[in-house]
Amino acid sequence: MSEPIIQMKNIEKHFGSVIALNGVSLDVLPGECHCLLGDNGAGKSTFIKTMSGVHRATRGEIFFEGKPLDFARPRDAIAAGIATVYQDLAMIPLMSVSRNFFMGNEPLKKVAGISFFDHDHANEVTVQEMKSMGINLRGPDQAVGTLSGGERQTVAIARAVYFGAKILILDEPTSALGVRQTSNVLATVDRVRNKGIAVVFITHNVRHALAVGDRFTVLNRGKTLGTANRGEITPEELQDLMAGGQQLATLEGSLGGTV
Repeated sequence: MSEPIIQMKNIEKHFGSVIALNGVSLDVLPGECHCLLGDNGAGKSTFIKTMSGVHRATRGEIFFEGKPLDFARPRDAIAAGIATVYQDLAMIPLMSVSRNFFMGNEPLKKVAGISFFDHDHANEVTVQEMKSMGINLRGPDQAVGTLSGGERQTVAIARAVYFGAKILILDEPTSALGVRQTSNVLATVDRVRNKGIAVVFITHNVRHALAVGDRFTVLNRGKTLGTANRGEITPEELQDLMAGGQQLATLEGSLGGTV
């Protein structure tokens, strides 16, 4: 087994008197899809924001490629190769796909000593990268708002991969998608993993996690309930861990089996 590309050890995050994370540990291997599951309020968002430099851990250690790190800001994490695709995608609907793809990293060409956006290069790269993710665009100049939700997710993922992501964090990428769009996004995750890029897949949907995950870590109320490899845990067991199965069983017993 290869060495983890990132290790999060006993991470705590406090917001005043509120303890959002209480000793969470996780490691991610290159080329694996590690699913982080938990119900609303479990601490998933706080954890990935700590991993990506948005929050600084109150306590604990983070090792990236074997070296200790302490990101001061999200840009440091991006420069290191940790890219996050959030649910809102940070795209401008009326702007073209290629413009969104290169937003913040615009390729330039000079004409008469004046720099202009290099449309031809941007369009060529966008079409090529989207095709490698299984999406054939009608045209790179079409507004990104005309794409389906799954296709917009793929644009964001392809953009992160093109700009050198070593770890791709996906925050609930299938939560607002239909069945077909979800299938396309999960296929994209599989393609990314096959490129040797580590994927941290945040979700509360057990079926989606089991479709692509290699390992599964469950968070509940800011604590890690354990990590299991594919084949070591059933969907029912995973769902119970997420929902606090023992608590539900106790409640069901006290109510005479009516839950």
